Amino acid sequence: MRKGAILGISSVFALTLIALFASDAMAGDAPSIDKGNNAWMLASSALVLIMTPGLALFYGGMVRAKNMVNTMWMSFIVICFVSVQWVLWGYSISFAPGNWFIGGLQWCGLGAGTVGQAPSDLYATTIPHYTFMIFQCMFAVITPALMTGTFVERFKFNSFLLIVLLWTGAVYAPMAHWVWASDGWLFKLGALDFAGGTVVHICSGASGAALMMLVGKRKGFPKDIKPPHNLTFMMLGTGLLWFGWFGFNAGSAVAADGLAACAFVVTNTAAAAAGLTWSVLEWIHHKKPTILGACSGAVAGLVAITPASGFVGPMASIAIGVGGGLVCFYCTTKMKKAFGYDDALDVIGVHAMGGTWGAFATGIFANAAVNPALTDMNCIGAIYGNVAQLGKQWIGILAAWGWSFGMTTLLGLFVKGIMGLRPSEAEEIAGMDISQHKEIAYHYYETETT
Repeated sequence: MRKGAILGISSVFALTLIALFASDAMAGDAPSIDKGNNAWMLASSALVLIMTPGLALFYGGMVRAKNMVNTMWMSFIVICFVSVQWVLWGYSISFAPGNWFIGGLQWCGLGAGTVGQAPSDLYATTIPHYTFMIFQCMFAVITPALMTGTFVERFKFNSFLLIVLLWTGAVYAPMAHWVWASDGWLFKLGALDFAGGTVVHICSGASGAALMMLVGKRKGFPKDIKPPHNLTFMMLGTGLLWFGWFGFNAGSAVAADGLAACAFVVTNTAAAAAGLTWSVLEWIHHKKPTILGACSGAVAGLVAITPASGFVGPMASIAIGVGGGLVCFYCTTKMKKAFGYDDALDVIGVHAMGGTWGAFATGIFANAAVNPALTDMNCIGAIYGNVAQLGKQWIGILAAWGWSFGMTTLLGLFVKGIMGLRPSEAEEIAGMDISQHKEIAYHYYETETT
């Protein structure tokens, strides 16, 4: 009996060892989750999310007081609207395997085991697929919110909601697929965009330009348009945007590694350089610098460095930031005045033109020493001998401008035809807060005297 017990125990021990080795082998075959990478990407997703409420404050502070609630509301409602749309179909048609133009429908609803806690075979293989999906969701959220700055103070709220529903599927999703999906045509071409210079900034600016032209100028523009009503909110919004932008750019490394650290550094450096540049230009042209100008310059630098943030080092980021300050300053002053368009919050001058400069500058400064993948992709910058990269960048820039402006124009005309884009003159004079929402940002009460 003793021999039988010993034999039985030995057999159980041997079977246990075999099972352990077998489970190790199977675990080695499956993609493993890196907890550090996952923690960083979840934090980055939260950082990008806070940019949209930051944008609401930034935009809200720059409009007239009677339109502040409506301006902030258009940013906030996009978080709710696009977050649901992204789960239902937006993520699938943006990133699921499809063709050169658009993703497939197999990831709609994130069901049937297609998107879950396990890593993706296509994207971000060290973090859960859910994490990558929600990170990309935050980019889809802020992009339509950005374009509202072109047409604030004169756009019907219900029309805006319908446009967002149509726009995220018809404009944003194809652009994201072209640039970031493995089978997208701009991705295969080698047009570089690390974190959204074309997909987010040119796309929002060009789309906003189309809607701005369709809805027309604000009543009384430019004589009766007042300066920003609350610079305190505007500066607070700038700070939240700058803070969140570290997740926007450094998070696009999709890992807690040295590339993320480099993207973090160049993001901060470019923003600072552009803010200084804008202030100096104001000093030269207007004799005094302003906090509005410094904040606008910082945002211009953040926009400009976005497509290059994972491809350039600190010194190149200074050049990109200074260039972004110069380009965006003159576009928001000289170009805007020359053409006479009513881009209320300078989305065209800062985001569309800043994104254009940044995408082009990426083709100049992209450095394989910063991102070795550039060598394999044959996408190093012009100053390192690959002048052809500038051509690829221009193709990406023109594709973003053409698709965004053209498709948004068609969508805008459709919505205008069925429900109109602009409130009545009386509603616009009363203010968008009262006419669209029956609420106001500030309540003033007279002090009772005894």
